[in-house]
Amino acid sequence: MAIDFRRDGAVATIRIARPEKLNALSLAMYQDLGKAFIEAAADDAIRSIVLAGEGERAFCVGADLTESIPALASDRFDISEWDPAHLKNVPLYKPIVCAIRGLCIGGGFEIMLATDIRIAAEDAVFQLPEAVHGFVPAGGTLVRLIRQIGHAHAMEILLTAQRFSSSEMLAKGVVNRVLPAAEVEPAAMELAERMAALSPSAVQTIKQAALTLQDLPYREAFAAEALLGQRTFTGEDARRGLAAFATRAKR
Repeated sequence: MAIDFRRDGAVATIRIARPEKLNALSLAMYQDLGKAFIEAAADDAIRSIVLAGEGERAFCVGADLTESIPALASDRFDISEWDPAHLKNVPLYKPIVCAIRGLCIGGGFEIMLATDIRIAAEDAVFQLPEAVHGFVPAGGTLVRLIRQIGHAHAMEILLTAQRFSSSEMLAKGVVNRVLPAAEVEPAAMELAERMAALSPSAVQTIKQAALTLQDLPYREAFAAEALLGQRTFTGEDARRGLAAFATRAKR
């Protein structure tokens, strides 16, 4: 199976596992990746997710162009079928940590942008080469990138189609940490386990707010924020947390 889905306690690891093809995604793999995300969203026992690629040569180089481009160019395939794999319109509010080793190119870059925290190897390479080939990165990137890092940095990545190093991606705010390759996945797992140990209601509400409130006018955003906050204040996690705090305070 080219998309490997495993659970370890409250953490799920989703791995793109086609190293002989630099983890390029076939049409079937796109479907399976989307199904893995949906399964993780639906499983209450899973509280956080690590997304990684098999091997050190590549996180993912995007779609297998020998299969996907003919299908797209013939207009017999709708790119929106990849929406779940790109986490477009999928309400997955559990935190996702992306472990990036080797090449992170095209669709791989786009899938990375759908994650929350990104740990990259020192020798990882990033690129959105679509403009070279005559098409665009429409797997969420035209929407996400400029919102995540701002206009100037996003335009340089999108319009030049050049390759960037991990240190350059760190400076532009695309990744959170740069580590030796051997430390990337352990660091990603450590972060995922840390978040999995926190209140799932709080963590998932924070992510939901980050994804849904940013484009609302202030008045609407504050009203929606209040509703989300009230939901957590009155929830079971908050009751347990406040009770534990009160017990500690009495000691």
